[in-house]
Amino acid sequence: MALKSGKSVGTHDSSQSLAQFIPFLTEGLCRRCAEILSDRIRQLASGKLDQDSLSNGHFCKDQRYLVAASSSLTLLDRNSNSQSNGNFRKSYKSSTNTSGSRVPTPSGEASLSSLEGTNYRDHRVAHWRGTRRRNGMFPRQRNLMKAQPTHLDRSGQSQTKEFDESLNSEVQNKSSLMRDEREWIRFTQVVRKKDYISLERINGKLVNIVKGLELHTCVFNATEQKTIVDYVYSLQEMGRKNELRERTYSQPRKWMRGKGRVTMQFGCCYNYAVDKNGNPPGIIRNEEVDPIPPLFKTMIKTMVRWHVLPTDCIPNSCIVNIYEEGDCIPPHIDHHDFVRPFCTVSFLSECNIVFGANLKIVGPGDFAGSFSIPLPVGSVLILNGNSADVAKHSVPGVLAKRISITFRKMDPWKIPNNFSSDPDLCNIQPLH
Repeated sequence: MALKSGKSVGTHDSSQSLAQFIPFLTEGLCRRCAEILSDRIRQLASGKLDQDSLSNGHFCKDQRYLVAASSSLTLLDRNSNSQSNGNFRKSYKSSTNTSGSRVPTPSGEASLSSLEGTNYRDHRVAHWRGTRRRNGMFPRQRNLMKAQPTHLDRSGQSQTKEFDESLNSEVQNKSSLMRDEREWIRFTQVVRKKDYISLERINGKLVNIVKGLELHTCVFNATEQKTIVDYVYSLQEMGRKNELRERTYSQPRKWMRGKGRVTMQFGCCYNYAVDKNGNPPGIIRNEEVDPIPPLFKTMIKTMVRWHVLPTDCIPNSCIVNIYEEGDCIPPHIDHHDFVRPFCTVSFLSECNIVFGANLKIVGPGDFAGSFSIPLPVGSVLILNGNSADVAKHSVPGVLAKRISITFRKMDPWKIPNNFSSDPDLCNIQPLH
């Protein structure tokens, strides 16, 4: 019995040592491979090695696991394949919020994950990891190595339980650490331009009409863009089938070139002009639309965490514009029912946005101003200061299909009567 006990303790000592190296042993493995390795070490801990498991090799054919090691941010829905196939009924379900509004929600996991190509692991990633490892290992791994072995009893049962808990904890910590690393890398790759200048004479003084304008590129990668676009199309399909609130979805008749783009409003109902009921332009407080969909809320969180949007101006409404070729947005200044700054995210095709204190109408859907910049796909344009309040802006007729999503925060005095704040959009902390 003493001999058996000694073997049990010795085996567990070895396994305990292996457990300390789990972060290194599973580095770069997909989730499934990490689980297999963990199971085998767990078998070593119990002294019962299943020989059949050794021949049960694993090859990562599942795309979710292939890209997990190189994915960048928890952004895209794992069920994006079903969305892109147009199976909206299976991919989306209708949920009810506290106010009774219907909102399309991706089926499956609530979290969204971005999938990026394997070329993501380039020299920049290696350099960043090398910098983090100059002290020998990552902080959590150093803490694990400092941990002292626990006391072993004769039965070995409590040790096995503690070993399993320690193993599971470290696998979870490793996954969390990799996710934090990926998000930090993506954050550092965002390109920001804020020094735009366009001088116009207003009331006898030269004024930089685009002061406060910012363009953030490389915010949403190609796979994230596809998932967002597919999501927008599913919302459009729901609107066509009257599965959204009446004022959420609008598809006016195309009566001339540039007029008639599809729009969807979430969070509040906004009037561009006096409507048939006599309501003036601005937020209509007694009308209801659907709340902001989950994927759009994740976009907001990303932009706040990545210092694209400030924490004191987190959007609580948005409007989706779906442009066909030739569609445009005429010159305007966004209504002051919305506070500044606000932002626009671009998808599908690049287009120009034109600014000017006085924009000229060149022709149907064509405008000219003193300043214009291209809006790359996946970019976020921030309008604040003079760019939002002094200069008018417009989007001339687009050359190809385009989608834009504009996020804005409502003035607290203009919030709809039945509106309630979304807890998911409260206390978002930026990366440091």
